[in-house]
Amino acid sequence: MIEFAAVVIGSYLIGSIPCGLILGKLRGVDVREYGSGKTGTTNVLRTIGKKAAAVALVCDLLKGVIAVIIARYVLGSPVGEMAAGFAAVAGHDWSIFIKFKGGRGVATSAGGLFVMAPLAGVGSIAVFVLVIALVRYVSLGSIVGALAGVAIMVALTALAQAPWEYLVYTGVVVALIVFQHRDNIVRLLSGSENKLGQKGERR
Repeated sequence: MIEFAAVVIGSYLIGSIPCGLILGKLRGVDVREYGSGKTGTTNVLRTIGKKAAAVALVCDLLKGVIAVIIARYVLGSPVGEMAAGFAAVAGHDWSIFIKFKGGRGVATSAGGLFVMAPLAGVGSIAVFVLVIALVRYVSLGSIVGALAGVAIMVALTALAQAPWEYLVYTGVVVALIVFQHRDNIVRLLSGSENKLGQKGERR
């Protein structure tokens, strides 16, 4: 029980590292003052550019990857991996280091999924990239890609290729991703959502 609690708390703290904010601060910019006000990859891209966004993406992915790998080797159970993945995503979305603010959890969720079920992770990112290439809406790509991950996990679980805990993880983080994009959904429906390449205006 102590090990389980330690892994979950550690995963939350790992997820709480505000990579996007740190990258912005290194350039004298607080990304929370621009665009969506989030600290994730998309807002970093719109605020300080492609290179910083690429670093933020890798960092946020690794938060999910590291949390689940630690749980796998310390706890040795799908339940532990699921809990660690949830904790990392919660840390990213509501970081203790920045007054419980953060990002939308897409990359960190994907990092955990890649470790649990690589096929679902690859399929999800493939759909994400395809949708963005077609419509240039990162938010729509994130939502549709996340839903694709759920569909793949349902198939893997039905075929006994993945434990049910992985499906629960995917379903919960995808529901959270959709919730975190609720403002984007409103703008998508109204036709006012920013497309990829547009700069984030000061809030």
